[in-house]
Amino acid sequence: MRLHDFLDYRAREHGEAAFAVQGDRHITYHAAQAVANRLANALVDSGLQPGDRLAILSKNSIEYMLLYFASSKAGLVTIPLNYRLASAEWSYILNDAEAKVLFAAGNYLQDVETIRSELKSIEKFIAIDGASAGWEEYQGLITDQPETPPVRNVTSQDDLFQLYTSGTTGHPKGAVLTHQSVTTHILQMALVHNVQPGERLLLVAPVFHVAGLNAGAFPCLSAGGCLYIQADFKPDEVVRALSDEHIGIAILVPAMIQACLTAVPDVAQRRYDDLRLIHYGASPIAEATLRRAMEAFKCEFSQGYGMTEMSAAIAVLSWADHQRALREKPELLIAAGRPVLGTEVRIVDANDNPVPNGTIGEVLTRGIQMMKGYWKQPEATAKALRGGWMHTGDAGILDDEGYLYIQDRVKDMVVSGGENIYPRVVEEVLFKHPAVAEVAVIGVPDEQWGETIKAVVVLRSGMAATEEEIIDFCQGKLGGFERPRSVDFVDSLPRTPSGKVLKRVLREPYWAGQSRHVAGA
Repeated sequence: MRLHDFLDYRAREHGEAAFAVQGDRHITYHAAQAVANRLANALVDSGLQPGDRLAILSKNSIEYMLLYFASSKAGLVTIPLNYRLASAEWSYILNDAEAKVLFAAGNYLQDVETIRSELKSIEKFIAIDGASAGWEEYQGLITDQPETPPVRNVTSQDDLFQLYTSGTTGHPKGAVLTHQSVTTHILQMALVHNVQPGERLLLVAPVFHVAGLNAGAFPCLSAGGCLYIQADFKPDEVVRALSDEHIGIAILVPAMIQACLTAVPDVAQRRYDDLRLIHYGASPIAEATLRRAMEAFKCEFSQGYGMTEMSAAIAVLSWADHQRALREKPELLIAAGRPVLGTEVRIVDANDNPVPNGTIGEVLTRGIQMMKGYWKQPEATAKALRGGWMHTGDAGILDDEGYLYIQDRVKDMVVSGGENIYPRVVEEVLFKHPAVAEVAVIGVPDEQWGETIKAVVVLRSGMAATEEEIIDFCQGKLGGFERPRSVDFVDSLPRTPSGKVLKRVLREPYWAGQSRHVAGA
């Protein structure tokens, strides 16, 4: 199966149904198919060959989604760029990928101009919205093109996406996903979400990232749902849409959920009559935040755990699991869930030997949704996929029922006085403090112990706590070597676009000038 097969099928079956809504703009499946075909023909006519790389730099939009399908029809490989990166980082990615064409929107055109001379492989610069000197216009590109698909022999084994990892340490790597990997994952997540034809999905998570794209937008469209697109995350607009725009499902990261609960005063007083499911993931959520969200939105919740290299999800904590947690097994609320359909998970020691259930080790996984490899990095690919398993770099535990509990990043482990400490264990305790909204635990240098634990805390609005109070709160809940020795209070935690805390950024000030540095997250 190819990605564009979903669009063609839905356009055939119910072409007049809504494909997407953005502001006052609407487009049907039939119209979306026609535009995607015209755009695909334009790409083919421009001389692009199967396997060439096409990059997109834009916020969420209808055009963005159509570009994904058009690129698929033309046999091209799409590279969505993280618009929050610095221009020098875009330059690295575009050159590394040897991208032939770049689509950009809004102010990003001007930003690209600052690095244009550095872009060695780009042959065409295309402006998605409006006109700009030195850029071709999107509308002009497709105006005279036919609405029939181009003749291209695209197979399920062909490359579809090249998604660059967050790059929290060193340069990012391009994870190459095939049509088979992505379409398999789309069907895996469609089973999880159970979207109904015509049901609206709130798409505010950026579609340059797998969480918003492969775990949200595409599963919705595969089922004949409608995307309700927002270009920017604004808590009041998200809450308004959930309440007033007949949204059935939303894909949100925990930081978004937290912002909605704290920044919108009447969030718990509104009605969400059509809201059926909120799916969250990309980073851990505090149990207290999750319970508040359940009370406010009064809908089902599910959680996804995954990574770019696995097309998105590895495991899901279902609504049934959430209900069971509230009813009889509260520890399930901090579980990542159980593997999605057709996916295996195992926990191994440092030598890749499986360990017994209940033992912490590195999380390995495999399934059809697994990446083909890293673009032009055979050594990194061989290391990540050794033995046929994706080595996630996460430390976790499997219980006897198959539930996966993520403890931390393997590289985030702190060694204090010879004892291994997984910061996530400490964070789970601190999340229970009534004044703690967010927390990240890191290792900082110590002459006696090598490293000790520091907690970096964001307090709830209107609440206060002292360093001594936070440390004392851990008494009896953690071993002496696990308890924080110091606490810093901050207004916010640095995060990647997917919501993961950048612990490397938090650690840097403390390890500056040290002969040994803790590995980055």
